[in-house]
Parts: sequence; C-alpha cells; structure tokens
Amino acid sequence: MELEQFEKLIESLFSKELLLEFYDDYGFTYKTNRSIINIGYATNLSLETIDEAIKNDIDLMITHHDAWDFLYGLREECVKQLEKHQISHFFIHGPLDFIDFGTCTSLMDVLGIDEIKKFATFNDEEFPAVGEFFEEIEFNSLVEKIRSELQEPVRAWRHHHGKVKRIGILTGAGHSSDVIKKALEEGCDTYITGEATLYTIQYAKFVGVNLLVGSHTFTEIFGVESLAKKVREAFPDTEIARLKEEHFELNH
Repeated sequence: MELEQFEKLIESLFSKELLLEFYDDYGFTYKTNRSIINIGYATNLSLETIDEAIKNDIDLMITHHDAWDFLYGLREECVKQLEKHQISHFFIHGPLDFIDFGTCTSLMDVLGIDEIKKFATFNDEEFPAVGEFFEEIEFNSLVEKIRSELQEPVRAWRHHHGKVKRIGILTGAGHSSDVIKKALEEGCDTYITGEATLYTIQYAKFVGVNLLVGSHTFTEIFGVESLAKKVREAFPDTEIARLKEEHFELNH
C-alpha cells in the first residue's frame, strides 16, 4: 500500500462533511516515501509509542491523537524521531469520534451492548452515543466487564438503583455535565467516559445516573483498532499491530 492509497481510503470511509467539520483535526504529522506493509496503531502519538513502532518495524503509525501543542516541545521531538526512523504518522481525532465505527461505537461493541440507539454526533456541541442491552444486567457485571476489557481499574459510582439497561457513552474527555444531561434526557441510567472532574462526579450523583470512568487512552483505543482493521481489509497485504501504551493516567 502506498500513502496515496491510504489517503483515498480515508476519504472513502469518512464523509466529506465530517472531514470538513474537523479539517484541522486529522492528517499526517510526518510522511515518508516508503511503501506501507506494517501498520501500528495507538491512541496517542508519544515518544513511547514511537519506540514501540521502531521495535515492531512499523512503516505507518495511526493514532487518535497527535502530540498536543500544549505539551510544549513534544510534537517537535516526535517529528525528529519519525524522521530519523522514516516512519509515517497519521492521526484522526474528531472524525473518528463521530463516525459509526468510531470510538464510542467500538467501546459499545466490546462491552456487548446489543443495540445502538444513537451514534455520537457533533453539531456545535457533543452528543453522546446511546445504546441498550436487550436484557437488563447487574451494575457490578458491567463494572467487571469494562475493567476486563480496558485492563485497568475503572472507577464506578452507582447512583441508579435498578439494573443497567440504557447507556450513554462519550469516550475520552467526556466529563462535561452538559453531555451527562444529554444522556439523561435520552433515558440513560448509566454514563461512561474517559475523564472526570469534581463536577462530573457531583452531577452524576445529583441526577441519579451511574457513572463509569476509565482512562482517556483506553476508552478510545478500540476506535483506532476498528480503523486499522478497515485498512487491513482494504489492503490485505498489510499487517496491523497494536502499539503498547502504559496505564499512566490518574485513575490507575
């Protein structure tokens, strides 16, 4: 696979409207002229994930996040390493959060949620994905499931006294009480996200909705994996590998 073929695939997977909406929230951090055989995927571009790419002889890295500008100097160091080892890097942030196979949907899939009622959307503000189990499940069963899938000690607050039926999800930084309010208005008894503040926790308790908070990194990895699998399906001569990231966030 050549990079031009990869770019055309991205354009075919994501609508023009979605790519235009997030025109500055996806793209290449660094491009080489190498043909792509080995693809590595991760949530974050960091020196650590680049090291993993080097170890795995990766030609193209796909991540959800670019190196953030406010992590001063990190992006420049990442580019130096990508250039030194001739590894291309492509990130896709906003579009992957709001596509039908993206971060929220992929987390629902691994949790075994039976029916997606609404996909996560963005229309000047964020709206959570909403899904349902066909049969209600125990809250503790859901907690065990998400901890197992994320392989980290997801924080859990039980505020709804019945079983779990309808779940709202906004992965990553879905800590806003506005998003929880939208989930509540959709009839959700449980809300899942990847970050929480004092206000997230207070509001969930006040309105009586269960709250599950994993890490930003590992609530979003399954969406990147879904995209990597679509690349492999389109180009069977490629290989994909998940690049190891540490569970370094606060809730660990």
